[in-house]
Amino acid sequence: MTSMPSVLERQAVPADTFLSDDERFARLLDAAGEMRLVVAQRARQTEIDRRVSTDVTQRLIEAGLYRVVQPRRFGGYQLSLEALRRLAFEIGRGCTSTGWCYGLSAAASWVLGMFPEEAQQDVWGDSPDALLASCIAPTGKAVPVEGGYMFKGRWGFGSNSDNAQWLALGAMVAQAEGEPPRPIFLLVPKGDYRIVDTWHTVGLAGTGSKDIAIDNEVFVPAHRTVSFKDVLEQEAPGADFHDSALYRVPFLSGFPPLLANPAVAALRGAVDEFVEGIAARATRGAFAGGGASLGQFGHVQTAVAQAEAAIDAAQLILQRDLQLATDLVDAGMKLSVEQRITLRRGHAYSVHLCVDAINALYDVVGGTGIQLDNGIQRAWRDINALAHHISVNWNAVSTMYGQMRLGQPPRGQY
Repeated sequence: MTSMPSVLERQAVPADTFLSDDERFARLLDAAGEMRLVVAQRARQTEIDRRVSTDVTQRLIEAGLYRVVQPRRFGGYQLSLEALRRLAFEIGRGCTSTGWCYGLSAAASWVLGMFPEEAQQDVWGDSPDALLASCIAPTGKAVPVEGGYMFKGRWGFGSNSDNAQWLALGAMVAQAEGEPPRPIFLLVPKGDYRIVDTWHTVGLAGTGSKDIAIDNEVFVPAHRTVSFKDVLEQEAPGADFHDSALYRVPFLSGFPPLLANPAVAALRGAVDEFVEGIAARATRGAFAGGGASLGQFGHVQTAVAQAEAAIDAAQLILQRDLQLATDLVDAGMKLSVEQRITLRRGHAYSVHLCVDAINALYDVVGGTGIQLDNGIQRAWRDINALAHHISVNWNAVSTMYGQMRLGQPPRGQY
């Protein structure tokens, strides 16, 4: 009798089968659990390579994991952003960098669902497995011409760009004299840009978040663009094309939770490694308490408790905030400025909780924690690096909320 193939060895479930959304998600969660074990074994090598491997990427594709929020019209499963968050969380428990790249590239499919129909056809018409990456900061320059834009620029933090066939890039478009420039997203295929190997970092080292450059202007047709205002204000053109309110969720209510999520996943993996493999280790040396296990010290017990509480709190915040945004959009409502800024507070505070917790846990890990292959030390670097992202940085986002709450004009993106 032959053994049954694993989830990852089975062909991805076609989008036109009669599985319910719950059944499909259960299968994807099984696949993510198997991938967690794979990427955990490769976590150190992923850091050394400074990118997620082609092999791991292909296995994620074959498992159907990249289709979770891709529109059904183009072979996707069109599940929820919370479903994507949970799948990315499972993978990120094994390797923060892989979970980061998976979550953001899968989320780029959600963003593409907001573009005009013709743009979606350009990307997925020949292959529903085409992968995207993005650089959302509008550091490029787009000049309107007949039928579209002439486009060039340089962008930082192109996470997972090595594995992508298309990029969504931000740019500013000059307006009439006296009017501020407006930001837009533009889609460009591989071959129209180059990847500049600038990624040498202390944390999130395996994300391959290299610079992207378009040195000589390329033409981007108008249908491969969407305005930043439209994706913020629930007015994206692609939303009218799909039978789901998913593509009306405001960009900055749906995307930042997926930036915060890897910090929570990394903390989960670090606590598990600490409890299962380190806490029982006997201390060494001639100091008081030598020979006792690490887990017998009160400050160690407190650090573990703090980390577990931070995981619970951060997950609850992210789940609640994604659910609130989804429920309001499903009901045909537009999120208010106050609601959107309050959601942004939750995204950043989730990361803030993880930073404090991993710092406390790393403080008690002992001398082995300085080894580069130590998972707690890797999580410590990854979480602290992630907290520097402007979209989930507590110092940047909390002031915006405080300004609103105190009756001052909020300055920031929401």
